[in-house]
Amino acid sequence: MASRGKTETNKLKQNLEDQLDRLVQQLADLEECRDELDDEEYEETKRDTLEQLQEFKDSLDKMLKGDMSLVDQLNGMQLAIQAAISQAFKTPEVIRMFAKKQPGQLRDRLAELQRDAKINKIPQDVAIQQSVEILTALKKLGEILQPEEEDYLQSNSSASLKKFEKVSSTLGDQVLQVAGSQVQNANK
Repeated sequence: MASRGKTETNKLKQNLEDQLDRLVQQLADLEECRDELDDEEYEETKRDTLEQLQEFKDSLDKMLKGDMSLVDQLNGMQLAIQAAISQAFKTPEVIRMFAKKQPGQLRDRLAELQRDAKINKIPQDVAIQQSVEILTALKKLGEILQPEEEDYLQSNSSASLKKFEKVSSTLGDQVLQVAGSQVQNANK
């Protein structure tokens, strides 16, 4: 029996996830090796990786316009790439969990951060930055935040995270409009 494109769609989705993982890992490796690189080499490599992410995002945009059956899978990746490009998320681990829609792992990481901050294992500014990234990712994944988490997010969000939230909300509305019109057309 013919797969009617399911096999191809799954293969495309896997290839896209692999490419996103590779680019995010490249960013993580770059951060780990920062001390070994001079400033110019670090900035150039980071710029190249961000350009690759931008090209990847552009490819996803084209696919989203041409193949609505992939909207859900591609939309999550597109938001993760937008976050990386806008530098709203600085932690590759958070980008990866967000792209793979892993709210449970994000919650676990948030608990680890809070614990590490209490025992002064990590600097407070790092804990705040990563906690805000995780809470923003959880919110974008549709998780309901506790009132104290919402307050924490509002009081500690950076301009780039607020910009990402605004852009991703607009993008989500556009995707929903297109999907809605596709459903209406299918029902005719």
